[in-house]
Amino acid sequence: MSTVTEKEPADLWMQHMRNGELEEVWKLSDRAVEERAGKPCWHWPRHLQYIWDGTPLAGKRVLVRCYHGLGDTIQFIRYIPLLKEIAGEVIVWAQAPLLPLLKTVPGIDQLLPLHDSSPDAEYDVDVEIMELPHVFRTTLETLPAQVPYLHADPISLSGNSGNLKVGLVWRAGDWDARRSVPFDELIPLFGIEKTDIYILQAGAESAGWKPGYGIHPGEFDVNTYAGVIKNLDLMISVDSMPVHLAGALGVPVWNLLHADADWRWMKHPNESVWYPTMRLFRQEKAGEWKSVIDRVAAELEERSSSH
Repeated sequence: MSTVTEKEPADLWMQHMRNGELEEVWKLSDRAVEERAGKPCWHWPRHLQYIWDGTPLAGKRVLVRCYHGLGDTIQFIRYIPLLKEIAGEVIVWAQAPLLPLLKTVPGIDQLLPLHDSSPDAEYDVDVEIMELPHVFRTTLETLPAQVPYLHADPISLSGNSGNLKVGLVWRAGDWDARRSVPFDELIPLFGIEKTDIYILQAGAESAGWKPGYGIHPGEFDVNTYAGVIKNLDLMISVDSMPVHLAGALGVPVWNLLHADADWRWMKHPNESVWYPTMRLFRQEKAGEWKSVIDRVAAELEERSSSH
């Protein structure tokens, strides 16, 4: 999103973003692009590198680098059709596990697997995928939030016919332990009638899952995982790749957020500007998940009874 690196501007950037004041965000980002001109960043970790130097993209062969996480690519790939409207050619250099799914996105002329060397493509200008909102100077009114923008054929799983089909993920990556919910806190969800809960957590047992709770269908590649989610009535997950995947597929998804949630969820109490099928369930007190799970259980029971 063309962030700035000095602490004070970065804090201000974060404040504006969480308030949805995107016009102010881009003013700060414009200043950052000017200040970093000519300063290399290739020695930084990829997810910290800035790419776009402010060069207009109209009519150009544009390389889109996907240097962040899988969820980030899924969230911001929505900008590709907009980019195709102005660019001469759109080349997406993305994480290999996502390539089968990204083939469903219109507007990509070349789709290449990301690797540690140079991209195997000729291009005029490049941009990191999370810089595209800055390129298009997105506002809350112009943000491309139509779903689905990714597509997968539904894949059915064994379960009880007629029951509500719910996917569950409770552990995010190790970069922020606050995002994860201890599995024992989720036990109240498994006693709800007319509900089949599918354990879609990667590495479920190492993440604390206990056999006997829910239905564990095994591990999937991302494309198959998308098909499984597409067949669900509801996805429940902490802030991790699955919430983005469900949202991009247009599947109802409940996103469990810690008290100091990421900037992308802004300050809206219950809904996301990015995904119209998403509900947000926020901690009221840092580190306290019980009240969140109690709310989720109550709403899940109501949803199951009316299913």
